[in-house]
Amino acid sequence: MAILTESGNAIALNGANRSRAALTSSRIRVVVVALVVVFSIVTWKLIDLGRTVADTTIEGVTRDVITASRPTILDRNGLEMAVDIRVPSLFAEPRRIVDVNEAVTKLRTVLPDLDPAWLTKRLTGDKGFVWIKRELTPAIEERIFNLGVPGLDFLTESKRFYPSGQETSHIMGAVNIDNQGTMGIEKHLDDDGLAMLQSVGLARNAEMTPVDLAIDLRVQHVMYDQLNDALTRYKAIAAAAVMMDIRTGEIVGMVSLPDFDPNAPSTLFEDYNGQKNQRFNRITSGIYELGSTFKTVTVAAALDAGAVKMTDQFDARYGIKFGRFTIDDFHGKHRVLSLPEVYKYSSNIGTIRVMQAMGKDNFRDFLTRTGFDTSVPFELPEMRAPTVPKQFSEIVAATSSFGHGLSISPLHMARAMAGFMNEGCMLPPTIYKRSEAEARPLCQQVVSPQTSKDIRYLMRLNALEGSGTRMNKFANGYRVGGKTGTAEKVVGRAYSASKTLAVFASGFPLDNPRYAMVVLVDEPQSENPQSGHTAGWNAGEVTGRIVQRIAPMLGISPDFSQSLDDELVPAELR
Repeated sequence: MAILTESGNAIALNGANRSRAALTSSRIRVVVVALVVVFSIVTWKLIDLGRTVADTTIEGVTRDVITASRPTILDRNGLEMAVDIRVPSLFAEPRRIVDVNEAVTKLRTVLPDLDPAWLTKRLTGDKGFVWIKRELTPAIEERIFNLGVPGLDFLTESKRFYPSGQETSHIMGAVNIDNQGTMGIEKHLDDDGLAMLQSVGLARNAEMTPVDLAIDLRVQHVMYDQLNDALTRYKAIAAAAVMMDIRTGEIVGMVSLPDFDPNAPSTLFEDYNGQKNQRFNRITSGIYELGSTFKTVTVAAALDAGAVKMTDQFDARYGIKFGRFTIDDFHGKHRVLSLPEVYKYSSNIGTIRVMQAMGKDNFRDFLTRTGFDTSVPFELPEMRAPTVPKQFSEIVAATSSFGHGLSISPLHMARAMAGFMNEGCMLPPTIYKRSEAEARPLCQQVVSPQTSKDIRYLMRLNALEGSGTRMNKFANGYRVGGKTGTAEKVVGRAYSASKTLAVFASGFPLDNPRYAMVVLVDEPQSENPQSGHTAGWNAGEVTGRIVQRIAPMLGISPDFSQSLDDELVPAELR
């Protein structure tokens, strides 16, 4: 259609073209909007994926922790006490399991101990990872792999292995299935920072610095062997021993029986002779009335205070009365005793008079100074606080002077004996290696060097003429000295004469002191009809047997010269 203008020109109206142009423009706008929407969605998804943290855990435990290694633990001579072994563990991804029943049937041909109902439940669902069986052998891993079941896979993790087994169980402690320390030095390592390393994945190789302990596995083996012999020989219910280097505070050996297998930690909870909860560390988490071994503490306190002298005499003719109670001696001489005689005859009466010479309050203060009323600072977490009355009445002070009425750990006594022999310098014990230079700033002067010399003389005197003579027969030549203690155990509300705790607290070689040791035998019986059941017959003999075997290992030569003993005698007694 054409329209004529006044000038005669024709104007063409192309409505169809305009319509098509408008349609095209509209389509372009739609496409642009669609592309913007698509690209916006893609961009948002990419951002969201970037912010998403992948699930790297298996049942709440990160893979870094599961695959992390623990450091090798060595004894003082470089022998391995704990190592990691890399083992395969089986896990499943239930959402990838095609046929649950088939998977259960096939798996049980290799692992028949798996409960079918439990396994079916584990393999059902849409979970990403579930454990099926931890710590398998490579042979089992290969057999499961050859089953060809989709959704099953393996993760290589670390399994802790203790070459010494039960001999070091109470020192090493144990780890759980995720290789995390649950007790002993293993727990201390975690508490001290190893767990932080594991959590950030820095402990996944075998190049970590080994942990060096002060323990000497040779000494440990001898202690373990002799304490096991004591259980049989004296028909005892338990036995324990600890040895400390008095110059460094290092614990060189520590054994407590009954024990457990750290390679099978569940054995810790097994009954022992029909009784529960007996497999604890008696050196650190057992507290006891240590009987007459405590007389060393009382005499040291009085000598250091200047309340008594080595030449003093004490009336032990009659028992001492407190109200309706009378305290007497077990095998009393019933005469006036010199201070050395009070010690070597283990006179309760004489010891009470020694304590009374310094006063009950001063005696109680000395126990605080030597740390008997607080827990010993030590790396092992299995510690129990002592039970020492805050204030002493006359009767409590009297019984405490010979080791009754207060309960302490054998580690308390070992630390104190070490201090008394080490020129009066008491050091905190440690399970780690420590040099003398590192130990020196930690010294706490609890008695004077002169008191230290007097105590060493009394300890040796008791070995030569007192209750330690049976010990000395086994350890002859190694200048061992110490004090016995036979404490009646509390049964119900009363002391039992038939159930005793036998203890021997010792040190050697006393001419040049280096080691302190405490041995205890719980409820010992007489070895034969001709022998006794007090500490000299059991804990003392065990001490002698141990020293006889370990002294040469530690570079201590036997010397039978009388002059070495003569030099220990104080000038005023020569």
